[in-house]
Amino acid sequence: MTLTCTIDHTVLAILGLGSNVGDRRSQLQHAIGDLASSRLEVVRTSSLYLTEPVDYPDQTWFLNQALLVRTRLTPYRLLARCLEVEEALGRQRRLPKGPRAIDVDILLYADRVLNDPKLTIPHPRFHLRRFALTPAAEVAPECEHPRLGLSLAALLERCRDLAQVVRLA
Repeated sequence: MTLTCTIDHTVLAILGLGSNVGDRRSQLQHAIGDLASSRLEVVRTSSLYLTEPVDYPDQTWFLNQALLVRTRLTPYRLLARCLEVEEALGRQRRLPKGPRAIDVDILLYADRVLNDPKLTIPHPRFHLRRFALTPAAEVAPECEHPRLGLSLAALLERCRDLAQVVRLA
């Protein structure tokens, strides 16, 4: 299954959310509420996952979640919307891969492949990172990665990332 365009000019996309500063659960809830609009509908939300930090381990563990969304926004407008939500919720980019109040990433956008300095779709490393892949596979397990041709469920089975990802009740 791919996240292809539908007749009403909407597409399905998967967004990855993460937070490890402040009230993480509240930050994720606010981000979901802020993202929802007349041009972006949240179709499905994953469970919350407590995840071990990757790349910069000396920080608080994250709460991560994925959203399956239906949108009329172009990839670049969707990126702008994600950045607006991050800014509104206090995201500060002080340290790459460091602590953050909220992070909203476009993991997949229909079956599109983009690779330019402003935006790369699919997200370049999400298929290698259990913290992003696990919730994404929960909301759309049969969805195919457009570059790799494998479902998210299959990618999760093959994922060699050993970082801990714990599903919360």
